[in-house]
Amino acid sequence: MLFKINTFDDKKITEAVYNNDKLRRYALFIFAVLLQAVAFNVFILPCDIIFGVSGISVILNETLNLKPSLVILLANFLLIIASYTFLGKETTKKTILGALLYPLFVELTSGLTNYIDLGDTEVVVLALAGAILNGLGTGIVFREGFTTGGSDVLKQILSEYGKMPIGKATLYVEGVIIACGLFVFGWQSFIYSILVMAVISIMTDKVLIGISHFKTFQIITTKEEDIKKFLLNQLHHGVTVLDGRGVYTGNRQKILLCTLPTKEYFLAKKGILLIDPKAFFIVTDAYEVRGGE
Repeated sequence: MLFKINTFDDKKITEAVYNNDKLRRYALFIFAVLLQAVAFNVFILPCDIIFGVSGISVILNETLNLKPSLVILLANFLLIIASYTFLGKETTKKTILGALLYPLFVELTSGLTNYIDLGDTEVVVLALAGAILNGLGTGIVFREGFTTGGSDVLKQILSEYGKMPIGKATLYVEGVIIACGLFVFGWQSFIYSILVMAVISIMTDKVLIGISHFKTFQIITTKEEDIKKFLLNQLHHGVTVLDGRGVYTGNRQKILLCTLPTKEYFLAKKGILLIDPKAFFIVTDAYEVRGGE
């Protein structure tokens, strides 16, 4: 059931988004955290993969024989305090549940390796499987408006107070953690950890925004009518004409906007260039296309 706003209030938009299908959101969130915990115990921990707070728990499990779930719980507890202190109440509210639920699920699923025999499976295969499973869970958690805390809190704090993009903050935080793993586990763990982080990032993005099945063309051409006819009559896709003006020249010009399936990208591109070899166009991925019918 959709939560509706009768009168527009920009402050209520976020509330409306997060109140839609609240039961479904929490169910998916819990399932996603469980996926992350399974990925950790079955793949990440046995392969000595190092990233985030989970990576710190892998290091301390190896060096001090501390239970990973306990390390994660204590670290998350400290990071919740840090989040409240430096990032505020609203940001921390989205972190608390996941930060407590994740170490609980890590503990509950810690015995799975007793029942799952992976045999002589190559380490790289196990690492990739863990990365895909973790990335899937992370993507769902973020998509539903939650977080599991951990090193994400450190990245946000560093980004906020270090005046740097979140990507750069991520590089610093994860770089230090993975470097620690290098001294404990060696180069194989170091390389696999970087690989796993890259796959998790890709998987998270794919879950958040989906796989692009469409391309959007923005075209500036002197042969506007010919290209419109080609897109309409041959490819059978609608075209929107926008008014534009060059900042440098001040000349007004038309911009053709057309969204079409990715499988027709090559044909559209070649067709446009055959009609007007000097055409200027930008092609972007369109992850969702709605309406217009």
